[in-house]
Amino acid sequence: MATTHSKDRGLSRPGTRAKSARLSHHRRREVFWGMACAAPAVLGFLFWQLGPIVASLLIALTDWRIAASPNWIGFDNFAHILTGDRLFRKSLAVTAYYALGSVPLRLLAAFALAVLLNQKIRGLPVFRTIFYLPSIVPLIASSVLWIWLFNPDFGLLNAILVPLGVPRLQWIYGSTTVIPALILMSMWDIGPMMIIFLAGLQGVPRQFYEAVEIDGGNPWHKMRHVTIPMVTPTILFNLILSVIGTMQTFVQAYVMTEGGPNNASLLYVLYLYNKAFEQSQMGYASALAWILFAIIAALSVLLFRSSSRWVYYAGR
Repeated sequence: MATTHSKDRGLSRPGTRAKSARLSHHRRREVFWGMACAAPAVLGFLFWQLGPIVASLLIALTDWRIAASPNWIGFDNFAHILTGDRLFRKSLAVTAYYALGSVPLRLLAAFALAVLLNQKIRGLPVFRTIFYLPSIVPLIASSVLWIWLFNPDFGLLNAILVPLGVPRLQWIYGSTTVIPALILMSMWDIGPMMIIFLAGLQGVPRQFYEAVEIDGGNPWHKMRHVTIPMVTPTILFNLILSVIGTMQTFVQAYVMTEGGPNNASLLYVLYLYNKAFEQSQMGYASALAWILFAIIAALSVLLFRSSSRWVYYAGR
């Protein structure tokens, strides 16, 4: 037997080696083409993302202004931002106010629309398209449109509300109403969030609803005990994206209010933009950008950590 095994091994070695060699050659070709195809993305990340990130960190440690050479000042920019910059605290408070109002409302509205559009009714693709259309309008164009809607004298919103007995509102022209107005405007582009919710709802197994019906449950029971728990991963996904997007809101405030009136709509990124491109303080603006990055990272980690308490994954 030992002799037979030895012969078998001896007979199989040349073929195995040849096969291994062929596989190895094939494997090398796969690796080569895989690297060749991935190279543009890797190089793009290195030159267009990682490079500017590292450069921004170095610039944040200098007092560089566009017209002058940079001087190394260490963490002075960060120290001044955190201890002596009144507008930094103002922009942070305005952004927090905007985010606390915008994120929950957008989530609720997108979820409610997705539930409605998940029903079996005629013309459903048409309704889905209608609700998604505002999302493809460029932000600058939609901002110009909303400037007209918010106009206190001849805008459409006051034209509807005033005859109903609502006092004439100043909208983006009043310091107390500008952020609520921007929050209202943020509901304009909930189409992508709604589509993600719709995909999550269509993944809920039908037999769960049938089980609730057998137990005598009503639509509210289906929503509370089946729909919401099953789409919690989708809620988490949309929540994190919404928080990140809201913290970086810029175009609406830049086009519609320029931070006014009286800095009441001075969102964080608008303040960063003003420091960088209106006051040419590139070092200071880079430090502001890194603080924003730290805030967004901390919020994201906090949301991920909390997800173990309220997000349900079917596979676990």
